[in-house]
Amino acid sequence: MESERRDDMEEGIELPAPTSAPLYFALGLALILAGLVTNEIVSAVGGATAVLGAIGWWREMLPKQHEITVPLQSEEERARPIEPRVEGVEHMVAGREGHRLRLPLEYHPYRSGLKGGAVGGVAMAIVACAYGWIVQGSPWLPINLLAAMLLPGVGSEGIEALKAFHLGTFLFATGMHVAISLSVGLVYSAVLPMLPGHVLLWGGIVGPAVWSGVAWAAMGIVNPELDAHVRWGWFVASQVAFGLAAGAVIARSERIQTLQSFPLATRSGIEAPGVSEPREGPE
Repeated sequence: MESERRDDMEEGIELPAPTSAPLYFALGLALILAGLVTNEIVSAVGGATAVLGAIGWWREMLPKQHEITVPLQSEEERARPIEPRVEGVEHMVAGREGHRLRLPLEYHPYRSGLKGGAVGGVAMAIVACAYGWIVQGSPWLPINLLAAMLLPGVGSEGIEALKAFHLGTFLFATGMHVAISLSVGLVYSAVLPMLPGHVLLWGGIVGPAVWSGVAWAAMGIVNPELDAHVRWGWFVASQVAFGLAAGAVIARSERIQTLQSFPLATRSGIEAPGVSEPREGPE
């Protein structure tokens, strides 16, 4: 009996059998959370998926753990033993190309993000007001809709109240629009250098598509009455206009190198022999 067990151990190694049940369980949990901000049907589907995944995962362990035997490689196919050798290690010099600690190595200046956010905000406002003027016959409707996201009383009197001009609502929506545009511009200037590909791809297409989807899913929960007045095609067009304008401005700005690849003494401003170069000037 012991010889047979020894022969089995020499032929292969017993490992837990592969299963996709944990993936279904994780997917179910994600759908349950997604349903909290979208629709209860999504949570129901997620709950059923999570239960099935949990049951499948449990059956992999009880009443007996499922295992498979992985055959061992032959002696010819196995890796050769490591032969230690004493050699020096080549150290990378701080400041040399290729030496880096974290990304990004370069970033756009913050003023370009503010400028891009301002230009993008103007482009988005033009598209939004064009929608109000062409489709609804009033350029004030998109402005009032923006203010209504944080002011519950706006628009409660009906569509005619949304088409009318209100000075307080206009000032509130303008301040809200400026703050959001400048904030997104700053985020663009910091994040876009870390993403592969062209700036306009992420800033003008991917970014607007993501937050348009989030806004579409959240509008029915935050303010269902105003959801009927939003034309999502025009909404996406205004977001794309913002992304393209802001991304174009930021992409044309000159990038600034970070100081992370320089020695700590240099970053700290310490002057010492062998650490910093001597200053030139009158003695």
